[in-house]
Amino acid sequence: MTKKLLFSILYLTTLLIAAVCVPFFSQDPTLIDMAQLGSPQPPSLSHWFGLDDLGRDIFLRSIYGARVSLTVAFVAVGISLCIGVLVGIISGFFSGLVDAIIMRLIDTLMAIPTLFLILIVQVMLKPSIVTVMVVIGVSSWMGIARLVRAEVLSLKERPFVSACKARGLSQRRIIFKHIFPHTLNPVIVAATLGMGGAILLESVLSFLGLGVQPPHASWGNMLENSLGFLRDAPWMALIPGCLITLTVLSLNFLGDGLWVLIDPKARENNVRHKDS
Repeated sequence: MTKKLLFSILYLTTLLIAAVCVPFFSQDPTLIDMAQLGSPQPPSLSHWFGLDDLGRDIFLRSIYGARVSLTVAFVAVGISLCIGVLVGIISGFFSGLVDAIIMRLIDTLMAIPTLFLILIVQVMLKPSIVTVMVVIGVSSWMGIARLVRAEVLSLKERPFVSACKARGLSQRRIIFKHIFPHTLNPVIVAATLGMGGAILLESVLSFLGLGVQPPHASWGNMLENSLGFLRDAPWMALIPGCLITLTVLSLNFLGDGLWVLIDPKARENNVRHKDS
């Protein structure tokens, strides 16, 4: 296990445990301290990340922001995986006209800037965390579909699939029992990388006021709230910004590490790189 993979596992596990457990051991992160209005307080022993301009504990809001980001990442990637895997298997297995139509649809959707598409949908709908998760998931399945299609095109030409057809197995059984399990390895790696992208998109939407709405905490709206205090209270922007960077970086490290562990060729190349 590489140091980067170990770091990502430790960091993400700690963040996940903190996000799950924080409601049982803390107060409401939306409570406003009237005595601290307009005067952010720097980090201290009593408030590790300081207080924002409304007297709210930034450490507590950061952990609640992690809950939002991780929830969006899991749900949005789950939606995109369900759509992408299904479309990719259908496209790759049936080929021909079905494959051509699906691939042209994917090419068209991938030509549309994802962020602009999400912004349009968010403006039309009521901004909420549920809308954010659904919109990100529905708009990010195309890459997974192309990945699964490529795997299925390779798998369906292998001898074990020909043997299944010779035995008279139904197409449904061949697809879901014999082909689908072999597509999981690249899908798992793609999912970890997609989670980082989902967190970035959620942060951007919340920063623009189209994601998680105040007073609920999100790393994106915490950054937006810090804009007026960049000179006097830079920690208000630095802390959520570092958390976004570390989380996305850890997910990328996790994806790279899983790819090396799962793919024998990647593992062999990694060993050769270390030896050289």
